[in-house]
Amino acid sequence: MKRIICMLGHVCASFILISFIPAPAVQAEAFRILDQGASATGQGTAFSAQADDPSAIHFNPAGIARLSGIQVSGGMILVGGSTTFTRFNGSKTKGTLDGTIAYPPPSHFYLTSDLKSLGIESVEGVAVGLGITSPFGLINQYPDQGPFNTVSTRNQLSLVDFKPTVAYALHDRVSIGGGLDIYTFFDFIGEGHLEQKLNAGPEFGPLGIPLGTPLELNGKDSGVGFNVGILYTAIWDEDRQPVLNLAFVYRSRVTLDLEGAFLVAGNKAADAFAKLELPQIFTGAIAYWPLRDRQREWKLEVDVEYADWSSLKDIDVTLSNGATLPFPLHWKGAWLWMLGTEYKWRYWLNQPGWTAAARAGYVRSESPVPEFTFSPAVPDSEYNAYSVGFGWMCEKQGSFFGWFQCGGKNKKEFSLEGVGLDMAYQVVAYDSRPINRNRRPAVIGRWDTTFHVGVVTFRLLF
Repeated sequence: MKRIICMLGHVCASFILISFIPAPAVQAEAFRILDQGASATGQGTAFSAQADDPSAIHFNPAGIARLSGIQVSGGMILVGGSTTFTRFNGSKTKGTLDGTIAYPPPSHFYLTSDLKSLGIESVEGVAVGLGITSPFGLINQYPDQGPFNTVSTRNQLSLVDFKPTVAYALHDRVSIGGGLDIYTFFDFIGEGHLEQKLNAGPEFGPLGIPLGTPLELNGKDSGVGFNVGILYTAIWDEDRQPVLNLAFVYRSRVTLDLEGAFLVAGNKAADAFAKLELPQIFTGAIAYWPLRDRQREWKLEVDVEYADWSSLKDIDVTLSNGATLPFPLHWKGAWLWMLGTEYKWRYWLNQPGWTAAARAGYVRSESPVPEFTFSPAVPDSEYNAYSVGFGWMCEKQGSFFGWFQCGGKNKKEFSLEGVGLDMAYQVVAYDSRPINRNRRPAVIGRWDTTFHVGVVTFRLLF
């Protein structure tokens, strides 16, 4: 047991080091991030009713009750893309992710185990886990001398979510799970706070700030929410493998009372206070396997999600000098529809212990951002996302490309039982959004955004 914990410590430390990295807003409404694992991304994140790898901690915590042994997975997201603003006179302004590819790359980490594998033999059907993700993130950069520089020049949000999780198999067909969402900022990740930069416009004149002066607003806090999920197998085959799964997941609202500073030309002018409301989220999902035998599997899944952004009325900033800087939002709830499929070959290339998977998916998302309060900070619109993915898993005495045996023979000693690699590519095409009526005339024009997303996840079974 001590040997297992020691070796796991080294593995987990390596994954955790890359997990403390912010994520830009990709493939999500507003600044929510759906991509938390390559297997799910390859299926358009339609994964809550499948939930059969450690990323279930994020997608449906009930799923980890059905995972055996100790499992670790972690990976990263490579994101490229841009936002183009076209004024009605034809001039264009381009915003980027502060570079061609967001760097350092956003990452995710998961660790799960049933209690028996931790030496607690007396407990049946209970599993525990820990996830570290960035489900909310934002980064964009615009020219300092752009046409809307008095609205926004740079924005960054780099929240980290710690997810301690527990799940229980109530029955062969039913499992439940839940956990905490502990959101926080770290000084060594990005700027270590929510940040917005802009240049002073006429509205800052009453504060004695000259037109065009560089300004920065920032703040940070920690907050705690929770998530719960249920996974029900309505039909299974003769090997007691799911044929039809139903799932429901709820994630609670979280309030962050941000405290930071208001900087004028790089110098602190006042303390700053604001409130950020993260939405409650409801997910319903159904997965069906038209084909499932010992050689092949084919899954189809549909997930429907509702993110209740209506609680985010504004992010007005109160300064310690008594002034208030208004940032009205009046966002609304948004629906997402996710479709995904996965086809697996159990004996890939006729090699025992090898499984290969091909995946594809589609997402359609609404936008919670109304036209009147649209801002370059979150240049959101409805979008279509198209994804493909591939995965390989070596286990049960398979040979990992001839380097080592994936399944250990001596069960009394610590052994690596499996190694997996998943990859996915996704293009996120936001609908071209004309803004004709807005509280900020500088943003009136057409906004076009496209992202290209690559996700890689490694998986280890012990």
